[in-house]
Order: sequence, then C-alpha cells, then structure tokens
Amino acid sequence: MRTSIATVCLSGTLEDKLDACAAAGFDGVEIFEQDLVVSPSGPREIRARCADLGLTIDLYQPFRDAEGTDAATFAATERRLEHKLRLMAELGADTLLVCSNVGTATIDDDDLAAEQLHRLAERAGQHGARLAYEALAWGRFVSTYDHAWDLVRRADHPALGTCLDTFHILSRGSDPAGIEQIPGDKIFFVQLADAPALSMDVLSWSRHHRVFPGQGAWDLPGFAAHVLRAGYTGPMSLEIFNDVFRQADEERTAVDARRSLTWLEERTAQRLEHDGGATTVPLATLPRVDDPTGFNFAEIRAGDDAGVAATESLLAALGFTARGTHRSKAVDLWTLGRAAVVVNRERGYAAGPHVAALGFDVADPVLAASRALQLGTHLVPRRTQAGEEVLQGVEAPDGTEIFFCAAPHGPDAGSGWWREFGDGRVERETSTGTVVDHVNLAQPWQSFDESVLFLASVLSLDPAPSVDVASPQGLVRSQVMRTSDGCVRVALNVAPPIVEQERDRLRQAQHVAFSCDDLVSFARQARDRGLRFLRIPANYYDDLAARFDLDAELLATLRELDLLYDRDDQGGEFLHFYTATVGSVFFEVVERRGGYDGYGAPNAPVRLATQHARLHGTLREATGSDR
Repeated sequence: MRTSIATVCLSGTLEDKLDACAAAGFDGVEIFEQDLVVSPSGPREIRARCADLGLTIDLYQPFRDAEGTDAATFAATERRLEHKLRLMAELGADTLLVCSNVGTATIDDDDLAAEQLHRLAERAGQHGARLAYEALAWGRFVSTYDHAWDLVRRADHPALGTCLDTFHILSRGSDPAGIEQIPGDKIFFVQLADAPALSMDVLSWSRHHRVFPGQGAWDLPGFAAHVLRAGYTGPMSLEIFNDVFRQADEERTAVDARRSLTWLEERTAQRLEHDGGATTVPLATLPRVDDPTGFNFAEIRAGDDAGVAATESLLAALGFTARGTHRSKAVDLWTLGRAAVVVNRERGYAAGPHVAALGFDVADPVLAASRALQLGTHLVPRRTQAGEEVLQGVEAPDGTEIFFCAAPHGPDAGSGWWREFGDGRVERETSTGTVVDHVNLAQPWQSFDESVLFLASVLSLDPAPSVDVASPQGLVRSQVMRTSDGCVRVALNVAPPIVEQERDRLRQAQHVAFSCDDLVSFARQARDRGLRFLRIPANYYDDLAARFDLDAELLATLRELDLLYDRDDQGGEFLHFYTATVGSVFFEVVERRGGYDGYGAPNAPVRLATQHARLHGTLREATGSDR
C-alpha cells in the first residue's frame, strides 16, 4: 500500500515538513497550497527537494468553488485553473483536488455543474493533469460522495475522477458501502482522517478535531476495505486538520502519522480476510501477537533518598514485602500477592517519584517487541549482565518505558528477572490475590492522541469512551485503554491547559491501582501499619447517603476509613481509597463487587479537589490531614 500525507497535517515550514515526511517513511505527499505560497522555495526547487528525499508529489490542493456558477464567474475560474495547471507542471504534480462549491451564489443545477466540470477537465487533460472532485460535507449543493460521483460520471471525461475523503463521508453518516459501485480507475485519490464522536457543526469539527486513523471513533478499516474492493490502487493519504498536530514537533507527528497507516493497513488486511473480497493492492501485515494477559510490574523512579524513603514507606504500609535489591542495579523489588513494584534508586533523575516503566505479561516478548519496532518505536537501552534476563522494552510517547515480559506458565512461573533480587530465590506468586488493577498516566497535551494510537497498535488495547472530569482548575480529559477481558487497563489523563502553564505538580499526577478481595479489612490493616490515606471531606459522605440507600453501618465504615463508593446500573459495587501523594505518584486500592467494570468516575472530582487543596495548603483542619 502506497502512503501519502498532506503537508497541512504538520507544523513547520514546507521544507521542514517534507524532511519529516521522508524520515518517517512516507512514499509521497499532498502539497497544500498555502504551504507553497509562503515558502521561499519555488515550485521547481520543491520538486527537486521531493525527488532527493524520495517523495512523490501525489496531489496539489485545494482548488475551490469551481462548478455551478454563472458564465462570468466560470470564466474567471477557468483562468484561475490555467494558472494552477502551469504551476503544477513546474511542481511535478499531476492531480489537483477540486472541492465542491460552498458559495451562496452557487447554482443548483446538476447539468450545469457536470458541464463545467467537463470543461475544466478538458483544460487539465491538455496539461497532462487530472482533477479529483470531492464533495465537502458542507458543500452548498454537493455534499455527499455519491452525488459527487454522479456529477463525475455525467461529466464523462478521462481527466476527471473523484476524491473520497473519510471525514466528509463519515461525518455525515453516509454508508461507504456504495463506494464499491464506483469503478476503481475513477477514484483518483483517497484521503483519510479519523475523528472523535462530537456533537458540533461539521465545519468546526473538520477544521480542528480530525485525528489520525486509530485515534478516533470511526471504522476506517471498513472504509479502506470498500475502497480497495472497488479496485483503487493509488495512495492512501492522510489529511488531518488538528490544532495540536500543527503546534507539535513535525518529526514526531510524522512518525505518529506513519504509524497510523501501518495500523490501518494491518486492520484492513484483517477485515478483508474476514469479510472476503479480492484486492490488487498488496497489504503488509505485522507480527500477530496475543493481547497482554496482565501487568508484570510497575516501576517507580524515586529520584533521591527522600523519594525512595517516601515511596517505600507507602508500599510497606500497604502491606507490600521488600524482596531485596537487584544484584547489579540500584533497584528494589516489592511484592504483594501477584502485584510487583520496582523502586528505582538510581541517581541522575531530577524529577521526584514517578511511574517510569510498566511491564506487561505477553506470550512472546520478542515477537511483541518486533511488532512495536515496526510501528515506529525505539528499543529502551538497558544494561544486562551475564545470567540476567533480557527484557524487551520500548518507549511510549509520554516517555514511559514499556517492557514485554514472559507470561507465567506452570513450573516456569517463578523464573525470570524476579530471581535477580535478594537471595536469588524470589519467585513470582501465581495464585489468586492482589494484582495491579489499572494504571493511570498523566499525558502532555501534545501526545495524548499519539499515546492512544500507541497503546492500540502496540499493545492491542481498545479505547473506552473518553470522559471529562471536573477539577478545581478545569476539566481533565480521561481515556481508558484496556483489553477486552479487563486484565490490562491503562487510563490516560490530560490536565487543563492552565495547569500545565502553571507547571502545577498535579498535572503529572499518576497512580497505580491494586485490587483486593476485602477492601475494608485491607484498609484497617493498612491504617494499623501507619498508611497515610487521602482524607475525604465529610460533605462527600452526606452526598453519598443521598445518592444511594446504603446500610448505615457501611456508610459509617466508609466515613471512618476514608473509603469511596460507587454503584453501576446493574448493581455492581466499587469500593476504593487513595494514599497520599509522594512526588507525582500515589496508590489506589480497589474492590470490585458484582461485575462492576468502571473506575469510580463520580469520585474522581473529589480526589482531584482534595489533592489540589493538599498541594496548595488550603485543606481545612476540620477535615484532618493525611494519615
């Protein structure tokens, strides 16, 4: 599958964008007119630069308001087209994107529109160029792909075809199955964009909220399958209008963009294999790996002696056992049931305690790492001495290191890196008991969508619907990525912009949640060991009593132990508590009853407000301090 990307997707100068596209591995580019207009390089220079970089120029765009106009306006359109065709010849581009007319003076006459498109195509053909006619979702009279195709068919010119854009088709709820009725040689170009499910005017949605395939809510593999079954053999190109992408580093965005097409190519091949249908375009596939079966470990990088002491004090109070220091590295292993936390004591890290790495149980670590590398990630450098297990690891977009660990099986369950700690006889617990329930990672605003695609493509995690959580400084966007069975759950949070501007420590807040079978008993024992709980305001429990008809004794226990509670529509219950924060890390312990599958979202604002008050010293003594 040939890949292409519109220069409008990236930040920087046109020259910077071309360099980034080539480095990311794209085959070609769409040159957006405004990028060329403001460039100091002429069309011939851009053509030569693309040739040197190994990039084809697949499309020049856009040409607007072309059809359905009065005679005088159309004469001006023809003159404008003539100029663009001469420029394209210098640029080395042979296809021009023509958008359906959005002007209020547009004439609602399909015969006129088809005639004028034929005349424009005749001019293009004389220059050895083609016109790809696209229906804009907000077009004045032509706003659907089937209407655009009907005009192309009626215009009947070899230099005129259609351009299919996923945003303009899927945002209107059109059924893409009809694409298979369009002859493949009349589909001149295909543009791809995903998008979150939003309720807003389609123009604003298009201009600001498009994302790369795999980062939104649409079935792009299904769309691509329709296009390929129709016989299309051209490039699959990304056209993404996104405020974040146009501010972020162009090289990083280009890598993320190329990853999205690799993901799409694999998913499309799977869809075609499942649904049937021949295609003349060969589709590459990645190594197929099973979903991760659980968390192997979480690593806390402590920063300094104070960070180490604070982190290990929390773990001890939670009931974790220190299993010793690694034989060649300054890291300690703490375990509780099947949950493992590694405390990294190595120097050279300015940040206080934070979640630095996560290990996942997988069937084949080498194969999983190979897949990740083919998706544009990089291996994490790690010192390994003789006799030590070689852990395969890659870096996630937010900087968290992701390690693929051999899932425990039978008699080998206790082998591996656990035995590199303490006396060398540390074995992994394989019976039921405490496990890592989920991990919550704070995301920089510019890498949130990138992280969603990374976890979906590398770890095969599926996105749950995102939610907005109220905090004292604005809304926090939260997106959970998980396996279908819930064995692995990773929540991604993006704090409001004001928090980042003020460099508030809460913008980096992360936590690891552990599950248990009896939270009340767990909390009492932890309190006896001196655990510092996050204190919950009395108002919360008054509101809880109003929301749920709770047993008076249970409500009193919740209040006494600073426990939080939620219940779903099926009667499932969720009990949990939070510890105090050290650095940017805190811990959560949860108990799920009756099939409860959420995360206590109604309680998140309480946590955020209380943590904010503690951080800024505004928590009133009446509520007590962390214990």
